[in-house]
Amino acid sequence: MPKYRIIVDLSDFALYLLDGDIVIRQFPVAIGKLATQTPPGEYTIVNKQPNPGGPYGSYWLGLSKPHYGIHGTDDPGSIGRAVSAGCVRMYNEDVNTLAALVPIHTQVTIRP
Repeated sequence: MPKYRIIVDLSDFALYLLDGDIVIRQFPVAIGKLATQTPPGEYTIVNKQPNPGGPYGSYWLGLSKPHYGIHGTDDPGSIGRAVSAGCVRMYNEDVNTLAALVPIHTQVTIRP
């Protein structure tokens, strides 16, 4: 059984899905803007919600830091930029793929 974990690298606007220590997928992301930066640290996925509504796109993966998550977007042009209120945004098709693979309690490392 895979042992998935996620690394979000803020410096290269990328989310990496690893199985153990092997990167198996890489996705482009948007991150927090200067005033509302994405917080580096160690978190876990605590909930998953399809079709959360609003600007959150097709899926929400809530992190153990309250009010922060990995989610889709209704603004695909924002991917690759520092524009969010601190969350990690993904293309909807990418967040759907990720959500289908990772279970709740998956480790998420956000690094500068």
